[in-house]
Amino acid sequence: MGIARTQDEENERREFEEFRQTLVAFAALDRRKENGEFKVLSSHNPHVELEDKLVCVTSGVSFLGLALVNRLLLHGYSVRVLVDNQEDVEKLREMEISGEMMACMNKISVIMAKPNEIQALMEAFDGCRGVFHTSASADPAGISGYSKSMAEIEVKASENVMKACARTPSVRKCVLTSSLLACIWRDSSQNDLPPLVNHDCWSDESVCIDKKLWYALGKLKAEKVAWKIAEEMGLKLTTICPGLITGPEFSYRNPTAATAYLKGAQETYVNGLLATVDVSRLAEAHVSVFEAMNKTAFGRYICFDQVIDREEEAEKLASEIGIPASKICGNSFDFVPSHFELSNKKLNSLMSKTLRSCYGES
Repeated sequence: MGIARTQDEENERREFEEFRQTLVAFAALDRRKENGEFKVLSSHNPHVELEDKLVCVTSGVSFLGLALVNRLLLHGYSVRVLVDNQEDVEKLREMEISGEMMACMNKISVIMAKPNEIQALMEAFDGCRGVFHTSASADPAGISGYSKSMAEIEVKASENVMKACARTPSVRKCVLTSSLLACIWRDSSQNDLPPLVNHDCWSDESVCIDKKLWYALGKLKAEKVAWKIAEEMGLKLTTICPGLITGPEFSYRNPTAATAYLKGAQETYVNGLLATVDVSRLAEAHVSVFEAMNKTAFGRYICFDQVIDREEEAEKLASEIGIPASKICGNSFDFVPSHFELSNKKLNSLMSKTLRSCYGES
């Protein structure tokens, strides 16, 4: 037990040290702006500009949450970090008292609200122009520990966040982090399944239930309820469906979500549907989609940067996570392979336009 606690503490130390370094870097960026190295926002009405650039990130101290907060800060946003327990509040508060981070204190704040309390969520979102809902239930026991009841908790949290967004006058748009798993689990016995898997594809709830893919089911139902509420209540919503989220030290910082994602990986691997995405690219995708929602961004976006379709790639991924390679590819001969092709063309097109815009290209 002592060893487990020590490892947990070390993982937490890594996460918050990286976040501390992010804030230090952002403070330096602010100083560079003051020296004229960056374009400074007009100061004729600073309160309006701050409000227009204020957004909220749920589960802001998670692996993805930290990366997203970092990316938003670098894009000039002020970020309200939403957490659901006092421990995370205290950890972030300790980081704020460091003198070297004082320049960031007007750019980032932390607030606590439980996902089952809609009124508290509305208060947390008040004043924000947008919300990034990245929250997900943890997988406490590894590859089989994410239960059906946990999936329902995640669905309820998504429902409450969407309702709170729709009922908060300042919130104009929301980006929900779903999962590629909400797109790929379909009935393989159907011979007429299209070979292209893109943002228009939805997983089959009955398939997820039959295979006990509770993580996939939770993501699927959470996204569906989000779209239902958005339509009913007039909330401007986009969803991003990422592959397995990887990145620096992801096996230490995101182990439970990684193992939950990989339940059923043998089948996705043999079908060419096992994909990963670096957390930095995923964070940038969130910002790009959010900023394009007033123009061209709409609907769902699949996000990945690598398809794991070779044995050496699968073995490397398994080694990084600390699971046997057989969990990914060892028994793939048990499945009859289908020929599918993942497509993230919609997201790539949007991000390419964003990049061209940044460089002033027509």
